[in-house]
Amino acid sequence: MKLNIRTSLLAICGLLLALTGSVRAQDPGSNLSHHLVVHSTYPGEDYFIYLPSILTTQASPQVAGCAVFPADNVWNTPVDTLPVHANSDAYVATIGADAHVHADFGSGTWDGGPIGIPYVDVPGSQPKVAVTFEYDDESDPGPYPIPPDAPIEGGPDSDGDRHVLVLDRDNCILYELFYAFPQPGGSWEAGSGAIFDLSSHALRPAGWTSADAAGLPILPGLVRYEKVAAGEIRHALRFTAPQTRRAYVWPARHYASNLTGEQYPPMGQRFRLRADLNVSGFSAEVQVILRALKTYGMILADNGSSWFISGVPDERWDNDALHALHDVKGSDFEAVDTSSLMVDPDSGQVRRNQ
Repeated sequence: MKLNIRTSLLAICGLLLALTGSVRAQDPGSNLSHHLVVHSTYPGEDYFIYLPSILTTQASPQVAGCAVFPADNVWNTPVDTLPVHANSDAYVATIGADAHVHADFGSGTWDGGPIGIPYVDVPGSQPKVAVTFEYDDESDPGPYPIPPDAPIEGGPDSDGDRHVLVLDRDNCILYELFYAFPQPGGSWEAGSGAIFDLSSHALRPAGWTSADAAGLPILPGLVRYEKVAAGEIRHALRFTAPQTRRAYVWPARHYASNLTGEQYPPMGQRFRLRADLNVSGFSAEVQVILRALKTYGMILADNGSSWFISGVPDERWDNDALHALHDVKGSDFEAVDTSSLMVDPDSGQVRRNQ
């Protein structure tokens, strides 16, 4: 019987190796692993094989019934086992090792507008309207299916980034605008705009902006209340830093700086929360966010305040609970080297089984 069990284990491991090239043990208490139990008739000789989540079939994150990029997209890929970037310490120090994490989203209002970046989903039949762009050479011309009452970041009177995000839920096409203003007759004016097919790995053309400085989509990186309430976020988050380099790294496509020093992080740089940070003392909803930061990390997408994490405004947020994120500092993060994941510089698809 011992021989049969061990033979079975070898066969299973051989299959895993054939499919993945490696079998890695995971912490049995981690929510990032699944385990297979092989029972023995000999007491104390049950065998446990822990399968990392990257080996399992896991659906993409969903928004309004749409999968937000394929499951093997860079946004949806764990980075908890990837190597630390060689320039990690310098990047963290530049952004602020002693600076506190801040949830740039919540309930209620701040300075007259909702807290966070809102979005709206519309049917495929939503009428499309013309949009004119300041940066029209790097913007997708549209038209865009923007409803007349589309929410604007910061509110209709905001003088900030004024992002407008619209998801066509029937065709799973994402439309995003930066510095957007409605015009008489239903048209809009904006600084820039981008359209993303959420079923595709395609990135923006190299060097192009989007509605975000890094040339990335915004909605896929936002913290949304319903995912926190469900107990799991399965994608990277979006965050800002005050000083970035005149450079970008995959999957970003654009920079927004004249600084060239190597201590400045480039747009698109991924960071993760250090694995040894104890998160057990935080509220349940904050723990969900922190676990996501350990597993999927966050992508530097725009210039702004240090370690500001983006999310969707929602009246169900507990602002006092979110404020506890201030107990996490920049020194609790490390930059990640994601270069081994890239299949093609023009695609967000990742190479599996790293």
